[in-house]
Amino acid sequence: MPHPAFSWHGKRVFLTGHTGFKGGWLALWLASKGARVRGYALDPCTDPNLFTVARIDRVIDDIRGDIRDPGSLESAMQSFAPEVVFHMAAQPLVRLSYDDPIGTYETNVIGTARVLDSIRRTPSVRAVVSITTDKCYENKEWIWGYRETDPLGGYDPYSSSKACAEIVSAAYRQSYFSTAKLTEHKVALATARAGNVIGGGDWSLDRLIPDLVRGFLAGEPVPIRRPHAIRPWQHVLEPLAGYISLAEHLLSPNAAHYATAYNFGPADDDAQPVAWIVDKMTSFWGDGASWFLDEQEHVHEAGYLKLDASRARADLGWTPHLHLETALEWLVKWYRAWQAGADMHAYTLAQIAAYESLLAGT
Repeated sequence: MPHPAFSWHGKRVFLTGHTGFKGGWLALWLASKGARVRGYALDPCTDPNLFTVARIDRVIDDIRGDIRDPGSLESAMQSFAPEVVFHMAAQPLVRLSYDDPIGTYETNVIGTARVLDSIRRTPSVRAVVSITTDKCYENKEWIWGYRETDPLGGYDPYSSSKACAEIVSAAYRQSYFSTAKLTEHKVALATARAGNVIGGGDWSLDRLIPDLVRGFLAGEPVPIRRPHAIRPWQHVLEPLAGYISLAEHLLSPNAAHYATAYNFGPADDDAQPVAWIVDKMTSFWGDGASWFLDEQEHVHEAGYLKLDASRARADLGWTPHLHLETALEWLVKWYRAWQAGADMHAYTLAQIAAYESLLAGT
């Protein structure tokens, strides 16, 4: 986990995708640690959204731009002179990728190459964490977790675009950021693969938790597509803690060892079917919340997917700290607080502080 002696205070961090769900939580967390964060992203794609609701623009430098635009991207990065880059900007939805495959590949593959190429011409950068997904693996629907050495693949445009982003990142590492020549170029590049993240502030379309919350708030039964599908569910703060720890290790004297791919997945008993999640959510929410099986024909989605996070445990000392049931309870409380008109900047920071206290206890 994070080095006790490491300080983010004053560290300059360039974060792509800060207006998204995961990016918003990471921006707020890094800023709370004293980092100077510049976010670069498109406008939030939903209304409401975490970035606006939690007033994240109060604590970071908010730049709007497209990672596919090399002039805008490079200018924003070079003028800030960051030491650390977290690349999170992406088209993140499987079902949307079927509707817009070209846009998905342009953003997730060419966009990643643009970010890495901008880093190549930004001499201040020392550590890069490029975030992809658990869906970058060739999914064989087997019961054990995928390891970082397993074959990449992807049935749908989204999943395959993320496998491509991994290959692009590896190619840039071998071509420009070689670990053997780290003393020359000084850039340590790692990739991070996480599972299905959940938490307060996610209003994405066509995702299980946001769909449930929208239905519950409207007092309507929620249609559920694949109740038996199993996913590696985890609270958003779990993989983010891994990304932060990984960046810290990439800034260490032994950075070359950590310039590789890492999985961040939950404990085995937290890989649960959709129906289990939905039943827990309806129970925590109360107020007559309910769901029903949507029997319409839908596009292909993986039925079973788990990650093996042994490398992150061994190298980084990273372990999950929030059991899935607790994670669901936290996110229901977050949405209930928002519904009641609470100060969501303060509330989100309070959940981060509560999670940090769990980390401190290990």
